[in-house]
Amino acid sequence: MRVLYGVQGTGNGHITRARKMSRALADAGIEVDYLFSGREPDGYFDMAPFGDYRTRKGLTFSSGHGEISHIRTLLNANPWQFLKDVRQLDVSQYDLVLNDFEPVSAWAAKRAKKTCIGISHQNAFRYDIPKVGNTMVNQLLMKYFAPTKTAIGVHWYHFGHAILPPIVEMLDSDETVENKILVYLPFESLSDVVDLLRRFSSHSFHCYHPDATDVDIENVKVRALSRTGFQHDLHDCAGVIANGGFELPSEAMQMGKKMLLKPLAGQFEQLSNVATLEMMGLATKLEKLDAAEVAKWLPTDSFGKVRLPDVAQALAQWIKQGQWDDYQGLKEQLWQQVVFPENVLDQLPESQLLRSGSLAWDIALRS
Repeated sequence: MRVLYGVQGTGNGHITRARKMSRALADAGIEVDYLFSGREPDGYFDMAPFGDYRTRKGLTFSSGHGEISHIRTLLNANPWQFLKDVRQLDVSQYDLVLNDFEPVSAWAAKRAKKTCIGISHQNAFRYDIPKVGNTMVNQLLMKYFAPTKTAIGVHWYHFGHAILPPIVEMLDSDETVENKILVYLPFESLSDVVDLLRRFSSHSFHCYHPDATDVDIENVKVRALSRTGFQHDLHDCAGVIANGGFELPSEAMQMGKKMLLKPLAGQFEQLSNVATLEMMGLATKLEKLDAAEVAKWLPTDSFGKVRLPDVAQALAQWIKQGQWDDYQGLKEQLWQQVVFPENVLDQLPESQLLRSGSLAWDIALRS
């Protein structure tokens, strides 16, 4: 079986998920070519698992100072180049196109009538799950940005729908360095983040940022992006301060790391992510870079570990079997293996789980 795997390159969460999938697909004996879009070609790092991968400009969102910039997003878009890339991408040689919210490969597959399976966190938002700041534009974006024949969503809970658990590295940690905090706020100004963290001299902050070079500034160890270094610091830190993405909280929760999360303003996916984790009792929300809120969070305890199955291996075997129209059995098998800390699911009353309609979730998230 030969597969083309299209991966959204904006941020690092999609790539992190694809790294895990790449090993599972290789173990299953599936030949895979990789295509990435969403950032400049020289902006990718630690890409050895993907071999001779290809890149395209694609479509992405621009941000600055912790929020989406709609003007910069429009200015940076190049629809003519995007259409050209779609037309020129030949998918006829592949048995299947896998897609993690990557628009070029998705639209090329649709144009060629090639089976395309989407595996992404964004696909979970096609269902009636907790949403904050949702609009019709967001719904259309989730449906048409990277259209697929089968849209498999991954999330921290299924909410009664055909959603799978997160695809993460099988990590565990019984080592914790007290007062060591991992910080990853790529959409914030690096100087603003460092100025905030320097106020808490009793803690050691390991701060990764796309604009950083390796330097120690008092109690803040500023580091350039590195998958190896990041994973080392995640393993033994006491907690994580980050934006509201999906992959990092998924990794942190299975190691029992407490989380303080600042969602990217104007980005409904991140707003929804943080609200969901807060509702489940798995994270604390940070509205802005506020010292008082950080001071309140630093002495708090961990919520405990969330035990997750090896979703990537199960998905790879499901893909290999070729029965791509039905994954209900796969969903049931995987959620039976998830173990939440005591009292976490008590944050989701049964009455709320049984109610339908996004309005019910909006009410639950505000209460």
